[in-house]
Amino acid sequence: MADIATYMRALGQAAREAAPGMARATTGDKNRALDAAALRLRAQAGEIRAANDRDVASARDAGLDDALIDRLTLTPERIEQMARGLNEIAALPDPVGEITGLAMRPSGIQVGRMRVPLGVIGIIYESRPNVTADAAGLCLKSGNAVILRGGSEALHSNAIIGRCLREGLAAAGLPPGALGLVETTDRAAVLELLHMGGVLDLVIPRGGKGLVELVAAEARMPVLKHLHGVCHVYIDESADPAKALAVAVNAKTQRYGTCNTMETLLVAERCAKALLGPLARAYREHGVELRGCPKARDLVPDMVPATEQDWETEYLAPILAIRVVAGVDEAIAHIGRYGSRHTDAIVTENWTHAQRFMREVDSSSVMVNASTRFADGFEYGLGAEIGISTDKLHARGPVGLEGLTSQKFVVWGDGHIRR
Repeated sequence: MADIATYMRALGQAAREAAPGMARATTGDKNRALDAAALRLRAQAGEIRAANDRDVASARDAGLDDALIDRLTLTPERIEQMARGLNEIAALPDPVGEITGLAMRPSGIQVGRMRVPLGVIGIIYESRPNVTADAAGLCLKSGNAVILRGGSEALHSNAIIGRCLREGLAAAGLPPGALGLVETTDRAAVLELLHMGGVLDLVIPRGGKGLVELVAAEARMPVLKHLHGVCHVYIDESADPAKALAVAVNAKTQRYGTCNTMETLLVAERCAKALLGPLARAYREHGVELRGCPKARDLVPDMVPATEQDWETEYLAPILAIRVVAGVDEAIAHIGRYGSRHTDAIVTENWTHAQRFMREVDSSSVMVNASTRFADGFEYGLGAEIGISTDKLHARGPVGLEGLTSQKFVVWGDGHIRR
């Protein structure tokens, strides 16, 4: 494309013009669009797989790592999950137009708050083509227009998925321009998108730390972000051994390349001798490299010595840092220093320790006796998620439909005037 600026302005103008139509669209029309798009995903699964095979082959030729290729790959099950995700979003209650807190004031007016779409949302993401369907579905159901810029490694996969979504919009009589897909690998398109402050109402980056920092520095509109996922599981001295083993192994090995995968395991000193041996054997069976502090290596000598950098690294790979801590105070302090405010869990039978952990760990999701892998919009009943926000304003944690809306005050009167 010779003129990226012109191309991006055209996408932005189409989205801006489509936004009012999406804001006034009925719940039924939005649901029909999502269900129609899901039908097309299923009908075109073979084409999607073929396009994805091209993307995966190019990624392998480029020497991309296994974690990235795993995120890029679309299996038949993942395509069906995309389609099912759109159906589930369609089945969710529509937040748009909901009025809450309506109350009569002494003056006689009634004051409440109405939930409304944000307008036009830009989403910049890497690797995972399933984000194209999930993100678009949530934006469209919440009455927004959206411009998607996926990673260049998923160009062919995203193009077909985007076509299915636009066909769904057209089938429901909604403006196809409400779904804009950047179909160029030119990185200049990202900067053009970020500088469209008069077009985009919000931009959401989903990817590595470098991408998020670029977006935060260059965006001319609000940013909803998380930098990375350095997630912890802390095994308390009172933990049930069977629960501890199940949670700690699942949190690391269920899937390596996700932001809610555990990267650091903290174990209370009083139970470390009994638990680290079985845990190390379980991790070895999964091919996980262990990097331990001196106390952990005293108990499991074949661990690699952990460095300071290991405590703050999001591996997205079969590597795990392990630290033995004195107890819940030191665990909370470690998470406060090295964590990324994403997801952290405690395994304990001590209710006081559980309560302290929930109150004092400043993360978007805090769990008791459950794997960090549950920090997900689908698992939380949101249908899907646009991402996981580690910010504290507007939306925090997995962002679903409500996180893509705002509220405005609405006032009813009957000729009331202020005296």
